[in-house]
Amino acid sequence: MPPVTPSLRRERALLRRGSSAVAGMDEVGRGAIAGPVSVGVVAVSATTTTAPRGLRDSKLLSVERRESLMPLLKKWADFWAVGHASSAEIDTWGISSALRLAGLRALRQCKPVTDLVLDGHYDWLTAPPESSTDSCDWPDVVIPRVHVVVKGDQKCSSVAAASVVAKVTRDDIMMERHERFPQYAWNRNKGYGTADHHEAMARHGFSREHRRSWALKGSH
Repeated sequence: MPPVTPSLRRERALLRRGSSAVAGMDEVGRGAIAGPVSVGVVAVSATTTTAPRGLRDSKLLSVERRESLMPLLKKWADFWAVGHASSAEIDTWGISSALRLAGLRALRQCKPVTDLVLDGHYDWLTAPPESSTDSCDWPDVVIPRVHVVVKGDQKCSSVAAASVVAKVTRDDIMMERHERFPQYAWNRNKGYGTADHHEAMARHGFSREHRRSWALKGSH
């Protein structure tokens, strides 16, 4: 069965209710064992046209297609941004807090929006996770009304676009870090726990980009 083409139906419904701008948000890198977790945000308004042809959830696109979409999405969106939380912050605060940090950092770069469509099953953006502590320095950002949509990256154009800009931006980061740590082949695995990545860790141990709090097979 072919993938569903994401649309602006949900975003336009929110705009008709009086929202001045609606943003889609999605994350990449949650399951990696090295490198940051990255959160993309893409905003649309009442004048936004249909998304560029071929837009899909980033996981359904080839590297070449994601990269070719980037300049089109930058022109299409009202504005966009990507925020990151480092492996050290993931180790310190946990992945849920790191996701929130990255999401707030992305929003801090953007114009205010009144509504936000968040991919997933739960809202990890609005409230700090119970596991976080008061010493976590949350960015001072006004958080819009959050609407959680399961498989939002396959249903909503703004969320699909957010997944692409986050994926391309994070992949570029991992390509740069591969130059400093070529032994881990991040140019191929982008920090995910592939067999060759674990084998490299067994030989070379941790780098400063690895998430040391995670149970990493073969590391020392």
